[in-house]
Amino acid sequence: MRSKYTYPMILASIVLGLDLVTKLWVESSGLRFEAMPVIPGFFDLVFVLNKGAAFGFLGDQSIDWQRPFFICTSLLACGVILYLLKIGYGREPLASTGLGLLLGGAVGNLIDRIRIGYVVDFLDFHYDGWHWPAFNVADIGISCGVTILLISFYITERRTRRTGTRHEREDS
Repeated sequence: MRSKYTYPMILASIVLGLDLVTKLWVESSGLRFEAMPVIPGFFDLVFVLNKGAAFGFLGDQSIDWQRPFFICTSLLACGVILYLLKIGYGREPLASTGLGLLLGGAVGNLIDRIRIGYVVDFLDFHYDGWHWPAFNVADIGISCGVTILLISFYITERRTRRTGTRHEREDS
């Protein structure tokens, strides 16, 4: 019998591995002072150190409490994810997928914050004066994981309303 942790941990490991490998590649690529166009006028590889959260939120260089705050927040998020898996929430495929992706992304960015105090971002999309903030593989895992979890919550709620019962969750 497969553990309730197997699938989400495999997904988390894949996201984490891809995140670490791509960040190490970007750090050693010499992109620190210039962008490398991949699709000219649309997509570049860059090297950005993000002190804040998603999209540079709380990234002001004059704020000095972000690092411990985001480390604690990431550790709390990982604890909540592991708790949800423990109580059996991840037994449903969508929830398990979302939790695994979210966990891998959270750990990837946590490692950066502990290691260098910043998160390494490098994927840069732009078009005709519009510019999306740079992001990384961990951010993709987090964004996809949250989206999938929201869909899972919605489906579970609809099922609950339709049948009038909730699925039992394991306590071990």
